[in-house]
Amino acid sequence: MSRVLVVNSGSSSLKFQLVDPATGEVAAKGLVERIGEDPAMPDHEAALASVLAELDADGGLLDGLIAVGHRIVHGGPTFREPVIVDDAVDAAIDQVVPLAPLHNPAALIGIRVMRRLLPQVPQVVVFDTAFHATMPPEAYTYAIPAALAHRYRIRRYGFHGTSYQYVTRRAAHLLQVPVGEVNLIICHLGNGASIAAVRGGVSVDTSMGLTPLQGLVMGTRSGDLDPAVVPYLVNEAGMTLADVDRMLNKESGLKGLSGEQDMRAVRGLADRGDAAARLALDVYAYRIRSYIGAYLAAVPGLHALVFTAGIGENDAALRSEVCRPLAHLGFHLDAGRNLTPSDQERVIDDSSGRPRILVVPTNEEAEIAREAARAVATSG
Repeated sequence: MSRVLVVNSGSSSLKFQLVDPATGEVAAKGLVERIGEDPAMPDHEAALASVLAELDADGGLLDGLIAVGHRIVHGGPTFREPVIVDDAVDAAIDQVVPLAPLHNPAALIGIRVMRRLLPQVPQVVVFDTAFHATMPPEAYTYAIPAALAHRYRIRRYGFHGTSYQYVTRRAAHLLQVPVGEVNLIICHLGNGASIAAVRGGVSVDTSMGLTPLQGLVMGTRSGDLDPAVVPYLVNEAGMTLADVDRMLNKESGLKGLSGEQDMRAVRGLADRGDAAARLALDVYAYRIRSYIGAYLAAVPGLHALVFTAGIGENDAALRSEVCRPLAHLGFHLDAGRNLTPSDQERVIDDSSGRPRILVVPTNEEAEIAREAARAVATSG
């Protein structure tokens, strides 16, 4: 059996799954935390060596390992496909660190360690931005001086691409439409949230931009904001740029509006009559509906609206708050189907019209494994 070890390396943590790329079956998975704090795990090399030893000892789970797949948040303008890591690829990922300073450095550590520990196994990088590389210039270009944008690589890149790629394929299967013909609006709603317009199976627009801050309201991120708010706060509130950056990324979104960043906690407060929490939910849903309306213009012949990720898959009330006000656009939610708990792919509209409404659980690790195996097979 062929397997891919999927590694998601954070600054002080490490998630891994051992996955069959053909079926998505998980042979093992785990999480290592407090790297650099725990004497037993002084660095990522010790953590990954421990993981490999455990997998090898547990019935030889590493037998048949064909690749290690690494999730990379930002590929910049360079990477449009998964690639096998060599020194040039490593250097190119390092060059886009300024575009993702919180994520890419930790991922590079994981890549470099695994290249030392498993030198004979291909290390494949899969980029969250790659799925959105098909966006046309009118969708990804910001209206700022062109020379400045070019020099500093300022454009909309989009994120959650690995999830969108997986969900696009699964939604096409559920709809019985060839993936190269499927037209979707996909809402990836978790603590980080975004929405994508998919036409003919490829991304033509998405809500996140140069960074994951743009777009929808999120757990702690503001989403769309008048850029003039930044200098206004610097000048009028005496905040530094670092203060504003921290506020927009860590203290805004649901947390800024209600005091809670977890959607379940916010909904609990709203159900008990908390006005601030109710407003937070209304703002959250309204922003999603606004993007759906905009993306209807980008995706003619829409087959389905799709909900995925933690909130999208599990919060029936949120799906109702998004869809009910869109009935005039043909979105007809079925209350029973929407409320029925399930972890399966499913249709939740009432079958009376079009577009369809789907819930498709995402599986980024399975997609990374699949893409890593494809990259290895393509390379020969």
